[in-house]
Parts: sequence; C-alpha cells; structure tokens
Amino acid sequence: MQLSFTLPVPYGLAARKAAQEWAARMGFEHPEVVHYQELTDGYTYFVMFGEATQTVDYASLSDEGFDIEYMTEEEIEAFAGEHIGRPVVVVGAATGTDTHSVGIDAMLNLKGFHGHHGLEGYKAFRTHNLGSQVPNSVLVSKAIDLEADAILVSQTVTQQNLHIANLTELVDIVEAEGRRKQLILTCGGPRVSNELAKELGFDAGFSKGTYPHHVASFIVRELAARPAGAASPAGEPSANGSGAANGAGSTGKDG
Repeated sequence: MQLSFTLPVPYGLAARKAAQEWAARMGFEHPEVVHYQELTDGYTYFVMFGEATQTVDYASLSDEGFDIEYMTEEEIEAFAGEHIGRPVVVVGAATGTDTHSVGIDAMLNLKGFHGHHGLEGYKAFRTHNLGSQVPNSVLVSKAIDLEADAILVSQTVTQQNLHIANLTELVDIVEAEGRRKQLILTCGGPRVSNELAKELGFDAGFSKGTYPHHVASFIVRELAARPAGAASPAGEPSANGSGAANGAGSTGKDG
C-alpha cells in the first residue's frame, strides 16, 4: 500500500532511515521511501510503499449498511418526483460555537463545490441555511416552524470532543420536542463518520469526500422509505387547497 506523512525531522538521509524504521514499527513489511522532500526547517514529507500485514473483512463492512447507493442530480430529481411528490424541506447550520460555514454552504448553497450543485439548486429541495454559530435550540425551533423533513448539521471544531457534546445535545432537543420520528437527522464534518453519527442518534453521518448529491441521495431515499405518518406534513394541502409542493425552489441562507 501507499502512504504519505510528515515527520518533525530535518531533511536528509537520516530522515529517510527514520521514516523506514517508523513504517516498520507500524507493521509494514519491506517499507520503501519513494519520495521525500523538505517542507520547512525541521520537517520532511515522505511518500512510501510497503506491504501491509493487517486485514479487514470488507464484505462484513458492506453488509452492515455502510454503503449508500448514490444517485446523480437528475436521478435524485426523478426519484423525489416519483416517490415523494413535493419539495423536501431541509434546514442546516454549523451549530454551537463552530464558526466554520464552508461545509454547510457547500452542501446547501446553490454554488456547491467542485462542480456539484448544493441542495438549493435542486427542484426537489427547499433549503434553509442558517449559517454558523447557531444554537441547537434555534436550529430545532426553525426546523419545527418550517415543518422540515431533515436537519443537516456541520461540525468542524473538534477540540476536547466539542462536536460530540454538541451533536448529542441536538438529538436530545429533538427528542424532547417529540419530533425524532418526523425528522431525518444528518451531520457532517472532518471527524464525523457514519458509525459515530448513528451512535449519537443521527440517521447518517458524512465525512471528507462528501458531495451534495451524496447527502441528497440519502435524504430522499430515507424519506421515501419512512411510513407516511412519520413524514413531515409540509406537503399536505392547506385550507385553501394549496400544498407546500406549490412552493418554488429554495430559500438560500436565512437571516
């Protein structure tokens, strides 16, 4: 396998030998440095190859439902139109003291990133991006007011496991409001995994390498699979006969 890393050692032959010894102690057989260069004084970057001695049971991981069948933007639109029949309402924010809005903006805003539209660009979604440093109570209250189908939380700050406490608090608030069965809860961030998210009470977690259509695929599939009584009433006809399905597009970032 190939691995790359940086060691706090000055560039030179001794650094190369240190990298090989470190890899050997990590359990790699026949480790070989194929590239190394100085990053700055006292730090050297390495690219290595080695034979891994540890194994994982890939089949068991797949069977546990870690894989999500992702759809393209066009497939998501078609799936939502056929199986849901109304705009899916999503409310998102970077909550707690987290000031980083790049992740939530990439998922929800029209621009998205890497050429992938955010959920705001989908006809199947109505999105409400509350931005950063949003208290969990405010996010949940907004979701209830909008009769949202899903909440998306972004967590970048992880010092002292702040993200764990913050994500746990959000689930507790949703449950206290009696809305857990009605809301799809998703979260994402550099140190968020699907396993961690489910352990904390969320329906799914997304980490590095996630694109908006990954999140959208999960939400529409999850919403379509839930019993009709558990879905948000956002699409039910109002007294004048018009439903939320008549709403147009997304709302972008809320004030």
